[in-house]
Amino acid sequence: MSALDQLLQGFSTALTITNLLWSLLGVTLGTVIGILPGIGPALTIALLLPLTSKLDPTGAFIMFAGLYYGAMYGSSTTSILLNTPGESGSIITALEGNKMAKRGRGAAALATAAIGSFVAGTIGTVLLTFLAPVAIKVALKFGPAEYFALMVLAFVTVTGLLGESRVRGLISLFLGLAIGLIGIDTLTGQARFAMGIPQLLDGVDIVVVAVGLFAVGEAFYIASRPALVAATLEPVKGSLWMTAEDWRRSWLPWLRGTLLGFPFGALPAGGTEIPTFLSYSLEKKLSKRPEEFGKGAIEGVAGPEAANNAAVAGVLVPLLTLGLPTSATAAIMLAAFQQYGLQPGPLLFSGEGKLVWGLIASLYIGNVMLLVLNLPMVGVWVRLLSIPAPLLYAGILLFSTLGVYSLNNSTFDLYLLLILGIIGYLMRNFAIPVAPCIIGLILGPLAEQQLRRALTISQGDFSVFLTHPISLAFLLVAVAIILLPLLMRRYWRVIVPQ
Repeated sequence: MSALDQLLQGFSTALTITNLLWSLLGVTLGTVIGILPGIGPALTIALLLPLTSKLDPTGAFIMFAGLYYGAMYGSSTTSILLNTPGESGSIITALEGNKMAKRGRGAAALATAAIGSFVAGTIGTVLLTFLAPVAIKVALKFGPAEYFALMVLAFVTVTGLLGESRVRGLISLFLGLAIGLIGIDTLTGQARFAMGIPQLLDGVDIVVVAVGLFAVGEAFYIASRPALVAATLEPVKGSLWMTAEDWRRSWLPWLRGTLLGFPFGALPAGGTEIPTFLSYSLEKKLSKRPEEFGKGAIEGVAGPEAANNAAVAGVLVPLLTLGLPTSATAAIMLAAFQQYGLQPGPLLFSGEGKLVWGLIASLYIGNVMLLVLNLPMVGVWVRLLSIPAPLLYAGILLFSTLGVYSLNNSTFDLYLLLILGIIGYLMRNFAIPVAPCIIGLILGPLAEQQLRRALTISQGDFSVFLTHPISLAFLLVAVAIILLPLLMRRYWRVIVPQ
């Protein structure tokens, strides 16, 4: 069956009344989350994991996907009107968008951001539709050695590219790997790192870790910060309809931004920051009015916003086809799959085709919903910025506690949540990125499983990772990522002595 036929079947799933309501709830929540500074999609999905554990998996993932797309849409509003990016991918949007708002063109900036997000999101979803089956054919050739090498590559790239320090990234990764080892070893039946506590013999629930590190840790961190100076909120002025000149200057940046953002999203730790910076630089070089950059150039909003949203679609390719998360939000979504006893990868498409293609079809629907929500209702969303931060984060703590307790009705989980929340707070305090910890926790046990399988097949011969071309290529890339920055640094010290 072709990808188009499967997509049509996916629409029959996504267009049911129940799933349409889940999609609407997801995109609405995502828009709200994107507008509130500091509360990203990773934190929100982590917060919702315990609350959605009893839902139908298809409806839950349609809601999560809508939330993910919606957060990218909503974050542009605070970037443009408040000069405070709601997500790291909207940092560049603030450069030109806020200048446009101060010149009385905030409505045009919001419109080009919303339409650009729609264009990029739709094209990105089309690419996801037709690239996913190709990626599956490649993934089916992977054996245990290839999967282990791929996970090693994911560990190296995520650790090296997230955060300001490679050492801090490694600390976060090894913390996640250690937490993932807690429980009974499935091969030997021996308890590991359980410290004699019976509740730890089954391991630490991924949902508790995700909520503790992201939601509770963030709430503690915000509570410990001194009061911030109130930012100036620019009023929305003018018509939300773009002029003919605005369209002429925006459509090519939308397309170029999409082509930049999608492949970066699919790369481990490619993220949204790099393609948005590249898009901004490219538009500045290609612009016929470079003097406007820094003063409110519409191209500087259109291109980066398209790159930001296309990267989100790119993230879903390795997540769904290989089970490989390339961002913090993707790692939380992987935890959500595992919560339902599902493992993303080639077999997910054959075993849970209704869920996967329903999810992909819902992205098309969600993009239309987001465009309808964002353009006419921007005035309503802006009022959310008046919610006091103490009330907002107190609500997060309340939902975190209730959600985690509802998983197993266990007070032990609440103690664990508190400990993990403190660890999350300390990680933020010392600028240790949280994402490598979550990725280590989720992929660590899978990497161990694939390592053991590969060694069992090869009768303990470690050269199996070097004799298989695909695994050798992954390992060489991982080594290059580690060594190249060190060699380049040493080279520049020789060429340019201090």
